[in-house]
Amino acid sequence: MGKVIAIANQKGGVGKTTTAINLSASLAILEYKTLVIDADPQSNSTSGLGFELKNINTSIYECLIDNVDPKKTILNTKTPNLDLIPSHIDLVGAEIEMINLPNREKMLLKVINKVKDVYDFVIIDCSPSLGLITVNALTAADSVIIPIQCEYFALEGLGKLLNTIKIIQSRLNPSLDIEGLLLTMYDSRLRLSKQVVQEIKTHFQQMVFDTIISRNIRLSEAPSFGETIIMHDVKSSGAINYLNLAREILQKNNLTIISKSEKSNNINDN
Repeated sequence: MGKVIAIANQKGGVGKTTTAINLSASLAILEYKTLVIDADPQSNSTSGLGFELKNINTSIYECLIDNVDPKKTILNTKTPNLDLIPSHIDLVGAEIEMINLPNREKMLLKVINKVKDVYDFVIIDCSPSLGLITVNALTAADSVIIPIQCEYFALEGLGKLLNTIKIIQSRLNPSLDIEGLLLTMYDSRLRLSKQVVQEIKTHFQQMVFDTIISRNIRLSEAPSFGETIIMHDVKSSGAINYLNLAREILQKNNLTIISKSEKSNNINDN
């Protein structure tokens, strides 16, 4: 039975979608069958994995609102072992349509339960909000990864997200765990980036992943080609970062062991 991981932060531009598609691709390359669920109406994971939005006929919206079998919406990506349930702009209205439904916070859980036995990992790309769809994602997830940008307002809104997670743990999903805080957009040339890393690691300690995602041009341009960084440039620092993150998650879940030579992406190496 696959592990379900939500990628969430209500703050926009912190690397949620970049993490969702590239972590998923890294897990897939490491031969773990992985499903990405694009739960963001902006549909960036869908386009970032190479699909034209105008060609999407059924999406996560139809699964939630019309009870469409999610197996009928799954798309095979260019990356072996990596599948996608796409999103659509219609998802914007889903929260209003779901508001009066019984167990409205567990609609996505029902969808995922129909497919997760086929996968080792299910990765949910959440929208930059703490609305009903994100609550659904956290209710359905086993754990959550919180990307945090290495910039001045890094911790802005984090307390609100952590409080939301606590509420969901107490009322909807007692088994929800924080997989880790992921530092993104790190620039070793900037003193500010180093200060943010030090502050977050001092404050949150073991909650922070050892792996840090550095700023990388190849990583930024990959979505414009509809490719993951693994497909776009496997030798780039972005690809190495996300492969290291995948290995760290596998180790945390007792699925593999990382050798000392592979643990090459800590703060001293950036």
